[in-house]
Amino acid sequence: MIASLPMYDRPETAAAHDRYWQAIRIHLGEGPDALTRGGDLWQHWQSRDLIFSQTCGYPYRAHLHGHVTLIGTPDYGLPGCPPGHYNSVLVARADDPRAKLAEFETARFAYNEALSQSGWAAPQTHAQAKGITFRNLVQTGGHRLSAMAVAEGRADIAAIDALTWELLMRYDLFAASLREIERTKPTPVLPYITAKGRDPAWHFEAVSAAIADLSAQDLDVLHLKGLVAIPAETYLAVPNPAAPNPL
Repeated sequence: MIASLPMYDRPETAAAHDRYWQAIRIHLGEGPDALTRGGDLWQHWQSRDLIFSQTCGYPYRAHLHGHVTLIGTPDYGLPGCPPGHYNSVLVARADDPRAKLAEFETARFAYNEALSQSGWAAPQTHAQAKGITFRNLVQTGGHRLSAMAVAEGRADIAAIDALTWELLMRYDLFAASLREIERTKPTPVLPYITAKGRDPAWHFEAVSAAIADLSAQDLDVLHLKGLVAIPAETYLAVPNPAAPNPL
């Protein structure tokens, strides 16, 4: 069996993630002894052996829907967001004189990957609603890498997952050299999934019980407030922007 929590796993959160999985495993009554780290996420997510993982909303609606079972949505208690929702934080260097998003239209926009809801889809939809199109693109491969690209002057603006932004501000000194420009509208948080054919209600109950078992310290490290049920239809209704088309 495969279990993974890849989306917010970093050295400072790894131990809490391990304890979280052990609590889930106890309540499920099955599962691997340890989380899988590394490897091909698409292979994990689409494996018949997947018992638990977290994916992004964009991959879920674009490719995984119908091939996996939606368990539920973690609530991270993010500012300005309903339970089970998050958004993107558009960040620039603190010393950049530009203040309005429109001033960054021709700037170098760092994004993690084309199938990221918070790194690509949300900021593009947000910008297009204001008549703005980011075309000067810099692909980085990760939210933290996008933030670093801005901080180091290799890009000028980036959209960072709101929870990742909280983690960057908590653990990474370079985040102090960045400032928020604005935030996108909230969309559903990255969902928990399991293999197709598994019982979503049983998994939802087990994950909810596991969250209740975690210490206050682990809940704080993981920013976990609870688990909510957001229908698949809500994920599928989020708009898909055009794929990146660099100049």
